[in-house]
Amino acid sequence: MKKTLLLLIVLLIATTETTHAFTLKNSASLNIEINKDSLRLAELDRYWEALAKTVREGDFEAYGAAYHEDAVVVFASGKNKISVPLSKALAGWKQGFIDTKNGKNISNVEFRFSQRIGDDTTAHETGIFIYTTSESDGKNKVQYRTHFEMLLIKRDDKWLGVMEYQKSDATEEEWDAMKK
Repeated sequence: MKKTLLLLIVLLIATTETTHAFTLKNSASLNIEINKDSLRLAELDRYWEALAKTVREGDFEAYGAAYHEDAVVVFASGKNKISVPLSKALAGWKQGFIDTKNGKNISNVEFRFSQRIGDDTTAHETGIFIYTTSESDGKNKVQYRTHFEMLLIKRDDKWLGVMEYQKSDATEEEWDAMKK
């Protein structure tokens, strides 16, 4: 009886210590993963802020430099669904950047996210962006809300867009539901 009781006490202590050690190890691992994820998200937040700044300032070169040289843009929100190299999309957007830079237009873009997945060197961001443009006096203001996905890679400590997928038009209610 005493041997059985002693054996049970030893097993209980061993189980408790093993569980405690396992919990500490997993907790430390979880904290490391959370810290890495927080760093990645902070870097990506800076990427999106910089991209928005290029639109506001009409900085065509900086906008293009935010993407990988082989980046692709997929347009699925209109009636003509197409996939094109970023270089082709940029050619169509260039005049808008020039007009903004020269003060003829006022342009802006904002981003909100519903899902952010990734690791140290890859990211898949899902959300809605609002692109707004108008003449310099505020007339003819146009606003586009678009569901989008962006696939990014990190090269030489810099995030670059690889694929931008403009999925569908978004409503104001959907945008408001993603408030920060």
